[in-house]
Amino acid sequence: MPTNTIVTIPLNFKKLSIEEMKSRADSFQSLMQHRRTVRDFSNKPVPQEIIDLCLQAAGSAPSGANRQPWHFAVISDLKIKQQIRLEAEKEEVEFYTSRAPQDWLDALAPLGTDSDKPFLERAPYLIAVFAQKFIIDSAGNKQKNYYVTESASIATGFLIAALHNAGLATLTHTPSPMKFLNQILQRPLTEKPLMLLVVGYPEDSARVPDITRKSLQEISSYHVESS
Repeated sequence: MPTNTIVTIPLNFKKLSIEEMKSRADSFQSLMQHRRTVRDFSNKPVPQEIIDLCLQAAGSAPSGANRQPWHFAVISDLKIKQQIRLEAEKEEVEFYTSRAPQDWLDALAPLGTDSDKPFLERAPYLIAVFAQKFIIDSAGNKQKNYYVTESASIATGFLIAALHNAGLATLTHTPSPMKFLNQILQRPLTEKPLMLLVVGYPEDSARVPDITRKSLQEISSYHVESS
């Protein structure tokens, strides 16, 4: 017999009409189609309550064995943001000058990105996403987590969608390596930093590249029973 049992409760699932399902799906996809990565951030403050609510939405994501192997470190302190910018730009200079192959640099060139990352200290919030390889149970024992990167990545996707839904702009920043985040934010080395989310309002003058998304036919395929 298993030593740990899970108490089950009735599923609180609200069935919707087809019309409402279509309406909700259409509204959400339209909202997300207007989501864009922003690099020109305003320093206008954002109430922490909004960030808290979006993080709670992220925490509802599915995870391997329900271990919820993620940690979101929220940074608004200017000195810490400046530290992060300094260390991130060191890695970015290495990336752009020696690490990145030319085909990668060619792919980035139309987007106008470079090693200068002023948004890391200008935006009101940075959120460092950590994936937790282990947990320590109530008895002090180390337990391995499962599907760690996948679970933390799904939760981050939830977070990006929640922030956009709340009316905030985001940017996903992935300097590599990112171990400096463990040191600056005093996170254990068993946590792997996945990315930095830059969060805030865009500048009124913000501009973004004129890009398009792939069509439904390009990103999906259906395998249906023949009639």
